[in-house]
Amino acid sequence: MSDDCILVRRAGPLRGEVVIPGAKNSVLKLMAATLMADGEFLLTNVPDIADVQIMADLLAAIGVHTHHLGGGQLRMVNSGGLRPVAPYELAERIRASVNVLGPLVGRCGEVSLALPGGDDFGSRPIDMHLRGLEAMGATVDVHGGVVEARAEYLHGADITLEFPSVGATENILTAAVFAKGTTTIDNAAREPEIADLCNFLVAMGAEIEGIGSSTLVVHGVERDTLHGATHAVVPDRIQAATYMAATAVSGGEVVLRGARADHMEMLLRRFREMGLSIMPVDPTNPCAGLVVHAQGRLRSIDVATLPYPGIATDYKPLVVTMLAVADGVGIVTENLYPGRFRYVEELQRLGADIRADGHHAVVRGVEQLRGTRVDAPDIRAGAALVVAGLAADGETCVHGVHHVDRGYDDLVGRLAALGADIERVPAG
Repeated sequence: MSDDCILVRRAGPLRGEVVIPGAKNSVLKLMAATLMADGEFLLTNVPDIADVQIMADLLAAIGVHTHHLGGGQLRMVNSGGLRPVAPYELAERIRASVNVLGPLVGRCGEVSLALPGGDDFGSRPIDMHLRGLEAMGATVDVHGGVVEARAEYLHGADITLEFPSVGATENILTAAVFAKGTTTIDNAAREPEIADLCNFLVAMGAEIEGIGSSTLVVHGVERDTLHGATHAVVPDRIQAATYMAATAVSGGEVVLRGARADHMEMLLRRFREMGLSIMPVDPTNPCAGLVVHAQGRLRSIDVATLPYPGIATDYKPLVVTMLAVADGVGIVTENLYPGRFRYVEELQRLGADIRADGHHAVVRGVEQLRGTRVDAPDIRAGAALVVAGLAADGETCVHGVHHVDRGYDDLVGRLAALGADIERVPAG
């Protein structure tokens, strides 16, 4: 665990280009999917983040070995002989460890998983994951913080999720690949990372219809029919939004190479309402990236988090930070998770005028934040505090950098290359 801190000083407009790495919220799920077939896999556009190594350690304990090839490439080898157990000391380090559940019960007919850890922002039970597996014929037992699921063979089922949960969609989807017959998942999550997983599974030999929609139809295949594949990880829309927010509070013009407007349509609409100019690098190529231009003070807006294609809860700390220096008053409503305003006290330490009550925060913009020491409570809040430091007089020292390392590929270096006055130093 890093004991570094990030020092940020206001430096004026940002200018230049930043390449958006692959998505944390996709690559970890793709890595888990390699449990489903013997063979070699090559993932490209892989972000250099701590969570990738944690997932690699977990998969190695189960039987899949990972090799970092450099240049954002990850080679994974599944030689069979899997041990379908996710030990507590590894599973508790990363919430995405829950994504081995579907692949292992589908492929091996059994799994034992210590309930996963990760960021602490309220309870996120996996009841929907387990009910989906039970609907396909699995026997599930939860005791002592361990989930055990068994099914000699799963069968197809019609499953309607009470909420479009990303994790439940992913686990039911991967389990359904080997279920006998057809499985329909209604009210499925529609995030770009779900489509990325579907496309990877199809490249491996799965049969999936409705990719990108709220109804996924999976036609089961035999366990030995999937094979290795090569796949490029979808760009990280949360990282893209972070560099947009940095430009928004600093001013300037930044090119976000690889950022996908079609993955962030609602967010881009709201950012434009706040005063940002956001244009495609090449209107004929959605993968070319975006040009973000910020001039003058931002305007306040009201924002509510909703399942995709709405405003993701991961964007919210960035939006609150932008509102903290915007002209006017904005109300932010958290509809998805309790406890995701825990970073507000840290922004208040920087001089932000925010009142949080339950699921709502009222943000009254101030002209200037002031630098001080703050502590990052989770990945996205940590990045938002770094962004806030760009808009603060004096020096801002962000502690808890190990959180940022879990989801950001060289945040300090990328911001410095754009002209930010930022450095990473040992915590004193």
